[in-house]
Amino acid sequence: MPSAAIPGFHAVIPAGGAGTRLWPVSRAGSPKFLHDLTGSGRTLLQGTADRLVPLAGESGVLVVTGRQHEAAVRDQLPSLGAGQVLAEPSPRDSMAAIGLAAAVLEQRHGEVVLGSFAADQVISGRPEFERSVREAVAAAREGYVTTIGIAASRPSTAFGYVHGAAPLGVDGAPSAVHVSGFTEKPDAATARGYLASGEYRWNAGIFVASTTVLLRHLAEQRPALHDGLRRVAASWDTAERDAVLEVEWPALERIAIDHAVAEPVAAAGGVAMVPGSFGWDDVGDFNSLAALLPADDDSGSKVLGDSADVVRVQSAGSVVVPAGGRTVTLLGIDDVVVVDTPDALLVTTRGRAQQVRAMVDAVRASGREDLL
Repeated sequence: MPSAAIPGFHAVIPAGGAGTRLWPVSRAGSPKFLHDLTGSGRTLLQGTADRLVPLAGESGVLVVTGRQHEAAVRDQLPSLGAGQVLAEPSPRDSMAAIGLAAAVLEQRHGEVVLGSFAADQVISGRPEFERSVREAVAAAREGYVTTIGIAASRPSTAFGYVHGAAPLGVDGAPSAVHVSGFTEKPDAATARGYLASGEYRWNAGIFVASTTVLLRHLAEQRPALHDGLRRVAASWDTAERDAVLEVEWPALERIAIDHAVAEPVAAAGGVAMVPGSFGWDDVGDFNSLAALLPADDDSGSKVLGDSADVVRVQSAGSVVVPAGGRTVTLLGIDDVVVVDTPDALLVTTRGRAQQVRAMVDAVRASGREDLL
């Protein structure tokens, strides 16, 4: 039975970032959210929209992306109306993107509830996801900035954490709790302690709040950013948009919503968390990508692409992306990552997958901006 859309709810999809740990598949001009990284036949952006349309309706989805990606976003999501893509002139981090969406939505509709869901995450278990979002909306209607915390399956140092506290006690959100604080990526010992305590969950960067509440907090914490976004939003659906953007956008503070609003508001008791039990992955590197792909053979190797383009002899546990139009062969090496594209070849180990960003920095330092 199809889900009923939530009245007064709008789903915002911030679609930005270059996904540098997935280079050379993900690049500035074609970031990871525009790619099918799971072999599902749908890109990460399309998969995100697929699970949000039942909750917000076709007209209730809003994508915030860079101007250079607007055409690709519209091509992948052809059902979006003209006003459902907000194209930023340049990246200003998540607070500007989500704040712009909140201000534009309030300009158009008055106070509504928005939920922000990154375009580059993989989520499984849709019924549980929908339950969590509905609870988060109920908590947001009571004035809380609400996040959805992901059950930590291991003591990861790659994710941020959210610390749950006492039950919230809000009708319609029976599992929601107060949030006592957020922690950036901790060291291994701290992460192990968090996991053992049972009080911490991974911070997936999902935030649900009413536009009025979110913008009020932004005005209190970052007044200059709030005022600039308000001026931009007031011009967005007018002929003055480009002129106002040219003046206002470069001056906006570049800051994440976690630092601008979530952390200080949590310290004041204004943030809630709904525990989410659905499958979640941010596809942060090629090692995590391997967990999302089916095994190609008994060796435990994973292939993103046509497995006929990969030949292995005495090689196990590899991750191979044969996108260069030629056959990739592996002999006598285990647990490697080989990403072959027409203009760049990456060879590393799965254990160093988190360090691929350093390779991107090295390529930039060599003057090969064309590869980024």
